[in-house]
Amino acid sequence: MATYKGTVGTAVVNYAGNYPGAVDGELWYDSTNKDFKYRYPNVTAAGSWRSQASLNTGRVELAGAGTSTAALMFGGNPGPGTITELFNGTTFSEVNDMSQNKSTLGAAGKTNTAALAFGGVSTTDNSYRADTETWNGTNWTEVNNLNQARAQLAGCGTNTLAIAFGGRKDTGATEEEFAGTESWNGTNWTEVNDLNTARQLMAGSGTSTSALAYGGVDYHPSTAYKTETELWNGTNWTEVNDLNAARYNWQGIGDSNTSALAAAGYTGTANSGLVELWNGTNWTETTNVSDDGNGYGSAGTATSALISGGNGRSSSSVTEEWTGAGVGVGAWATSTAINTARKYGSGAGEYTAAIFFAGRTPPPSSPSGNTEIWDGSTWTEVNDMNTARNETASATRGTTTASLVFGGDTPPNDNHADTEIWNGTNWTEVNNLNTGRRALGGAGTSTAALAFSGYNSTNVNNCETWNGTNWTEVNNVNATRRYGVGLGTNTSALFIGGYPGSGSTAANEQWNGTNWTEVNNINTSRYSMGTAGTTPAGLIFSGYHTTALANTEDWNGNNWSEVADMNSGRDGLSGAGTTTNALGFSGGSPGVLAEEWSGSSDVTKVLTD
Repeated sequence: MATYKGTVGTAVVNYAGNYPGAVDGELWYDSTNKDFKYRYPNVTAAGSWRSQASLNTGRVELAGAGTSTAALMFGGNPGPGTITELFNGTTFSEVNDMSQNKSTLGAAGKTNTAALAFGGVSTTDNSYRADTETWNGTNWTEVNNLNQARAQLAGCGTNTLAIAFGGRKDTGATEEEFAGTESWNGTNWTEVNDLNTARQLMAGSGTSTSALAYGGVDYHPSTAYKTETELWNGTNWTEVNDLNAARYNWQGIGDSNTSALAAAGYTGTANSGLVELWNGTNWTETTNVSDDGNGYGSAGTATSALISGGNGRSSSSVTEEWTGAGVGVGAWATSTAINTARKYGSGAGEYTAAIFFAGRTPPPSSPSGNTEIWDGSTWTEVNDMNTARNETASATRGTTTASLVFGGDTPPNDNHADTEIWNGTNWTEVNNLNTGRRALGGAGTSTAALAFSGYNSTNVNNCETWNGTNWTEVNNVNATRRYGVGLGTNTSALFIGGYPGSGSTAANEQWNGTNWTEVNNINTSRYSMGTAGTTPAGLIFSGYHTTALANTEDWNGNNWSEVADMNSGRDGLSGAGTTTNALGFSGGSPGVLAEEWSGSSDVTKVLTD
């Protein structure tokens, strides 16, 4: 008979409680609770949508290609219908236009450096087009036309191997809907076997040999909104199981005829937010889009996708990002406490190598100059700052060998301009801020830092940049506040939350090296939070809003999403690390707590009969 050791290679461990050394899938015996247990990854059970960067030019009935982090969106209405925008995972940038203006066009392409645009309707004279253009990452080039001019068609594949199917012929045709399919070999289009059901404004996804056609509308002899799904095997179309809900005027998402995402669309009477997943056999309803609409461009796969633009949405430039089920769920775990209790100090560094300095000790409160270094397992006290103070700011991307502290307060109301630099052993006083203040925000490194907003008898909006020697005043923040927090560098930073004079704010501003711009707010207004990460991927945690909070939010470069709470809610804490692995420490009461964030976590399961 097979044994566990014989199958797995190790014996079952006997451990009193939850075994910390267990790897995913490993079985152990909990001798305290007399249970057999194992551990497995904690992942999301369903996919989710969140906002992404908007198109520069809002439009509808455009086309897309590429992936969720490297996409291309092109064509669409309103004119000129030639606009092309490239997405790099963070922002859209306008690149060279198509040669021909068009909307309701077909598209193919699995990257943003190689795409195909074909068919469509002219945005200037409403003529139906047979034009085909290929994108090489820089320019569009006209190549051989489709055999049948048409609009409102679907397509999929790459710029060298693609298919175009369905659509609408010129309005003078006897039957407007079209079932024709054409195959592209990189040079020419060839007519191949037709769809079983002629229709227009359907979705299509997959490759030239493994494709799916779904939804659409047929206006002749009477209007019929389609649920039909057809599967292409490289030779023929075969009818398979229908969508749960008929919709049209959408673009497909998927990389084969066994995996697809049908998102939003138009029902014939209203915009829809419904989303369905195809598993090769059936469609299953899943998480709806946040912003109902139709006529968007798309890119990606059934597990990771973008939809951009469209009709009926809050804006015709809006973009949403889809992340499928099975993503790791982040969690906080208790870590080693700091040595000296305090709040309103500053921190910097990484998950396994952090530094914490300054702050206010518990009542009877006094400012602190204590400095502690974290090596991944213990906190060690090192040389103090020269000037004890609290409500300081730091260069948040500093390290355990090169950090910067600036501003702060030594009660009763001494708003400091002092700046000190840490070299791994000692703190040295360097040139002061131009405007002394406390409860300010900070970002950057010890040689390139940013100080912003804060308090000096009143809230101030001043912003200063540090070049390693001097502070220079630069453009101010838009919303004056204190106890707001910062993350990032001195050329790309965020200023988040704060206390504007009463209550708390959810305000969020982004610095581009020259100006501050208001961007998407945090979900829960608060101040005195901890931070980790950078402007493309940041984390805020805990803080204060009428009471101490435990909330954690994740920034993807465009918007904030709530993730797992800290175990202990508190304000006046500090942080270090990234969105993958972070450290939150100090703050609140008793002021010594530290927690470690992991972007993935495990679930412990008890075996039962």
